[in-house]
Amino acid sequence: MTSILKPGLTMQAEQARHDLERLLYPAANWVQPSTDPEGRPVLDVLVVGAGMCGQSAAFGLLRAGVRNLRVIDREARGREGPWGTFARMLTLRSPKHLTGPDLGIGTLTFRAWYEAQHGAEGWASLYKIPTLTWRDYLLWVRDTVGIAVENRTALVSLKPEGDGLRATLEGPGGQETVHARKVVLALGREGSGSLRWPRFPSFDPRSPAASGRVLHASTEFPFAPMAGKRVAVLGAGATGFDNAATALDAGAAQVTLFARRTSLPQVNKSKWTSFPGFFHGFINLPDEWRWKFLTHVYSEQVPPPHESVLRCDGDARFAVRLGEAWTDLVPGDDAVRIETIRGSHVFDYAILATGFDVDLMERAELAAFRGAVRLWRDRVDAAEASQHAEASRFPYLGAGFELMACEGTALPSARNVHLFNWGSAMSHGQLAGDIPGLAVGVDRLVQAIASDLFVADAKKHHAALLAHAEPELKTTRYYVAP
Repeated sequence: MTSILKPGLTMQAEQARHDLERLLYPAANWVQPSTDPEGRPVLDVLVVGAGMCGQSAAFGLLRAGVRNLRVIDREARGREGPWGTFARMLTLRSPKHLTGPDLGIGTLTFRAWYEAQHGAEGWASLYKIPTLTWRDYLLWVRDTVGIAVENRTALVSLKPEGDGLRATLEGPGGQETVHARKVVLALGREGSGSLRWPRFPSFDPRSPAASGRVLHASTEFPFAPMAGKRVAVLGAGATGFDNAATALDAGAAQVTLFARRTSLPQVNKSKWTSFPGFFHGFINLPDEWRWKFLTHVYSEQVPPPHESVLRCDGDARFAVRLGEAWTDLVPGDDAVRIETIRGSHVFDYAILATGFDVDLMERAELAAFRGAVRLWRDRVDAAEASQHAEASRFPYLGAGFELMACEGTALPSARNVHLFNWGSAMSHGQLAGDIPGLAVGVDRLVQAIASDLFVADAKKHHAALLAHAEPELKTTRYYVAP
């Protein structure tokens, strides 16, 4: 994907780079070079994922003078994150004025980027940020601050190696092994688990019968074949309504949205958490209180945004069936039969808007850490873990987003894996995925990584201090030669 910059945007990029230059960006690299036991060079940081969180983490590290890093993403340019793939809302949920990926640089904010193209009047008339516009903005920030991303490169496996990590990558040139002191996992909302497929007696998502007819809303698939067809959507959250609306836009003859709830959630409790005190203070609460806050937020569930509801609700082809849970899903060659607590229905397509499971240790690339990393279920009593099963599967992270080894497990390298995605929410709040807290999360992550790298190299830095001999008075008559 290439981008053609408008003249105003080119000038904006130049101004932003000038501001960065004034702030001495990127900072000089201060990290001592490192090699593995066989003498091979070691990366200071490998950032896995180049969506909003990954590129912001890389930006923050470069500002802090941690420059021996690589940033990879398995997707092509412009397809990092959900914005150009399965995010089917027309606009972002967040208000337009929020900042985050700019990391506090005014000329890098979305508003500055938008006004450079549309002027102050265009900004004033903008209601919310169109989804693909946000994607284009992120790419502009990345290019402006000079983050090099290796696209179509995936993390295959990550394994402990002494105090460091050995990563196997798969890219256009084949497989390679990379040794890194730190790894940041910025793999998005799905990066701490997998797609959540509901269980039904007659349904297996891997079966050929389900392919192309039963679809998960958090994947990419074409909507054009749904023209003139009957479509069922399971799930009444934002994703359910967005996928229903996209099917209607594609010309579906009928779209029916099912939910087991008898009424939609009314209040988005997570909005309450979006203030500086919560962003900065949540990590310092006792476990008991962190658990209380976020299990309440998640148990209340999030209502669909009113824009997504209204996008569907005025269409005569759209219907909602509340309080009608599915009991079976039977894919066939020509149709899908859905059994519910109220009866049987036949559709041409079924879209499952059931989100993602959080189960970090089940991800194949992290198999070497399975059973050795602390989870929230290790920090609460069995009754609480049973009542809040998904929350209990979140990894229990340290103050710098690092994985924590289980007690009695000798795995020092776990603390060099930093989870900067949705899986960090139970430990840190929503600082790695949602726009409002992103800059706070990046600052915390970067401070932790920079501190760890410095402390680990204290002897080297002390030797460098002893060797430092820059003569301050050489140009004066008081100079004394060594």
